[in-house]
Amino acid sequence: MSTPTVAPWQDPQAAYRAISGRDPRFDGRLFVGVLSTGIYCRPSCPARTPKAENCRFYPAAAAAVAAGFRACRRCRPDSLPGSRDWDVRGDLAARALRAIADGAVDTHGVHGLAERMHVSPRHLHRLLVAEVGASPLQLARTRRAQLARMLLDQTALSMIDVAFAAGFASLRQFNDVMRAEFGAPPSTLRRASAVRSRDARDPRPASDLGRAPDPGSGSEEREPVDAAELTLRLRHTGPYDDVGWLAHVAGRAIPGLERIDGGRTVTRLLAAPRGPVRVTISFGVPGEISARLALTDLADLAGVVTRLRRWLDLDADPALVRQALGSDPLLGPLVAARPGLRIPGTTDPFELAVRAVLGQQVSVAGARTLAGRLVETYGSPAYDGLRVFPDASTLAAAGPDRLREIGLPASRAATLAGLAAAVAGGLALEPGADRAEVRARLLALPGIGPWTADYVALRALGDPDVFPAGDLVLRKALAELPGGAGRPIDIVGAVALAADWSPWRGYAAQHLWSAWAGRDRPQGAVAPVAARVPLA
Repeated sequence: MSTPTVAPWQDPQAAYRAISGRDPRFDGRLFVGVLSTGIYCRPSCPARTPKAENCRFYPAAAAAVAAGFRACRRCRPDSLPGSRDWDVRGDLAARALRAIADGAVDTHGVHGLAERMHVSPRHLHRLLVAEVGASPLQLARTRRAQLARMLLDQTALSMIDVAFAAGFASLRQFNDVMRAEFGAPPSTLRRASAVRSRDARDPRPASDLGRAPDPGSGSEEREPVDAAELTLRLRHTGPYDDVGWLAHVAGRAIPGLERIDGGRTVTRLLAAPRGPVRVTISFGVPGEISARLALTDLADLAGVVTRLRRWLDLDADPALVRQALGSDPLLGPLVAARPGLRIPGTTDPFELAVRAVLGQQVSVAGARTLAGRLVETYGSPAYDGLRVFPDASTLAAAGPDRLREIGLPASRAATLAGLAAAVAGGLALEPGADRAEVRARLLALPGIGPWTADYVALRALGDPDVFPAGDLVLRKALAELPGGAGRPIDIVGAVALAADWSPWRGYAAQHLWSAWAGRDRPQGAVAPVAARVPLA
């Protein structure tokens, strides 16, 4: 196992070297506040390097704002993608940070988040201030402000719609937070290009996005938005292996739930609190990923964007993965060949867990057929022949006998019904959950073993250090790919081999799965059913 390293912001000398060299590898993982100017920057900021005595270093943008700094308008540190540094940890602070990034404070409030973490609000506040220099509320405010800035840059939504779409409770709060974060009122931050290109991104008149009172009128009440459509560019750290992500999604697309158009576009429906959301992910020029959204209400936007980022694994840093895996004899060539490979996540953790159960001991094609029947029978019809995936309560109410009607064996139907009942009863399949507790509760369900629990942890809970050693494909890849062991590998041996790849063993697994799927195979040869890559 790799030796833990000091976080870049905790070593002032190393941090100053990073900003002196304008090292982009630290962007998103390190922020520098400059006392002489009152602004904070990313390490690669092109501005003149400040004196060392004027620099203060922070692990998060919210911490810099909490210390009184505002975002630099030149390097735009607020526009950086997120970081997976906190995903590799399972302690309380990391869980809380993941939950806040997932919108838990917006949904449940600070007290609600503390209850979910089983601590007092005061303890949670002290913990996060000590860990990252910002309180839960400050972290949530920065999250809202960054989404609002993206909407100001990329859309022509009215100020009041931007405010409520980003999660602010009022225009006054919106203006106050934006001034604190960026040192200017939101009306001065809007790029002219966003207004000029409006017709290319949303052909409907602004009135169709929901009428709002003039921000200057003093009114802070927003009228309902019946059907908002907008297109967003999703930021990420390159390179991004869109071919690999698309191949994964297209190969597992469920009929009636997802549609692949032209090999470069994926459309599907998501359930959201205020109604279904149609999502179309498109890959244009290299490095550009866009999402066209049709929302029942703009208030669902923040949660939807977060779910899309996890589905696409947009917060991954390929440089960190390459640093950890690039020198390995087996993985090095795979990482060099596909440096931007991501771990496809999910927009719905329960859906992924169901896919994993349906994919047990059947081919991918067979599992897709079963999943399609499940969606057709229990999914909610919503738009253009596509349905929303059924929720846990619906499948729990159906019970094992009715679930067998889609063609499931009795044992698989019982497992699926048990999983649905557990999730409906409070089993939290979400990034901020206690991973050890989730794993234990999953393993306690009949029909769910270590492989399924590991797969859910990797793709649904976002744990990048999971290596499903029970997976036959991974063990065959460890044994037979160039640079591999050259001998059969059992589960104990797979765990031992993967130990040196921590904390990015999940990316090692994804590289091995992808390499095995793309290896040379004699014409017409078919991999054994048990060795095929799972539906999820």
